[in-house]
Amino acid sequence: MKTNCKKWKYLLCITAVTTAFASIPFSTQAADTQVRLMDHTDKKQETTSDKMNSAEDKGQSTVTAADILDVAVLSAGIPDGAVSMAVNSDASETVGENHASIVNHAADIVSDSTQTHVSTKGEALSAFAKGMMVLQPKIEPESTLVMARVNEYVNIRLDADQDSEKVGVLYKDCGGDVLEKNDEWTKIKSGDVTGWIKNQYLYFGKEAEELARDVGVLTAYSETETLRVRKEPSLDAGIVGLLADGQAVEAIAEEGDWVRVSYEGETGFVSSEYVRVEFGIDTAESMAAIREREEAERARAAEAQSRKVQQKEAVLASATELEILAALIQCEAGGEPYEGQVAVGAVVMNRVRCGGYPNNITDVIYASGQFVPASGGRMESLILNKTTKASCIQAAQEAINGACNVGDALHFRRNNGRDGLVIGNHVFW
Repeated sequence: MKTNCKKWKYLLCITAVTTAFASIPFSTQAADTQVRLMDHTDKKQETTSDKMNSAEDKGQSTVTAADILDVAVLSAGIPDGAVSMAVNSDASETVGENHASIVNHAADIVSDSTQTHVSTKGEALSAFAKGMMVLQPKIEPESTLVMARVNEYVNIRLDADQDSEKVGVLYKDCGGDVLEKNDEWTKIKSGDVTGWIKNQYLYFGKEAEELARDVGVLTAYSETETLRVRKEPSLDAGIVGLLADGQAVEAIAEEGDWVRVSYEGETGFVSSEYVRVEFGIDTAESMAAIREREEAERARAAEAQSRKVQQKEAVLASATELEILAALIQCEAGGEPYEGQVAVGAVVMNRVRCGGYPNNITDVIYASGQFVPASGGRMESLILNKTTKASCIQAAQEAINGACNVGDALHFRRNNGRDGLVIGNHVFW
């Protein structure tokens, strides 16, 4: 009987313990750690801790968000008693141990997360700052180009004063770079001349750029011993002519591996591999250069007057000047109709008669930046080899004798649509 009583006693104890556990439902939601990586401007690492249902409402042992935060505080040195934990008094010792383990694990997660967050936050701020620098709009520098706004020329002064010494002259369609500017004057550098010009006589910004594109010239310089000028952009195309090393021709456009050029009035193509293409505008003339030129002009005028007395029926042009003009006509308009050849010669003679240019053929043609063939060596080659076309020599002679079919035109270029008198492939204005 005693044995049976003991068995029932043990069975009742087991039942009581089982009932006690059944009356305290203990549920745990596993810690859900979610790491979300953002871009360089925002990195966050979030850890969602273990959660338990409220012990007061449902009689459950609970690890709350407050517990995790308290544990995080404890890791910073706060006394143990500062952590509040809600655990049902009837819960077993095992539940208490599990609770402490969960809280300690949560503390580790929060501590690691906090350190990671601080690190990634610093990196994010650094990346954000760099991103802001990259995203700043690029500010294009203002153009320093300046062009003459005159009908003939404007004086360049040493200082920003109307009575200051004159150091040079900037002619129509010539330009330079702005060095300094105030409300009334601008300091420029043009060629080898540096000085001041009143703002009212200059074009700036887009106006200057538009004028430069209109009057500037692309020039192709040969950089090989013998460069073939072909009829088409192909190595199999026929040959229009040859350019020696250093010789120059007007470039019309760059087209891939080829450069379209004007060769003796005809359109040709040269390989871009063997040429150097430069865009240029005419620049100012210094007073020293002007004085030197004027002295040479006076000497030639005296010589011409002497020849006129001796040869009353002779024209005021030497045989050499005739050759020079004829060579220029061939280089600029050798492929043009005869009317176009005379027109090029007439422009040169109009400049000779105009006060804004030298008063002789040689200086007009060889003036800096005026005629591309004069600086490339092609004219000298024609003169030395006596290969100038007869029609070009005749056109030069007629122009010297006074024939003029372009009115008062002082300029010409390949026809690009600008206003002017069109003869052949050139426009004159």
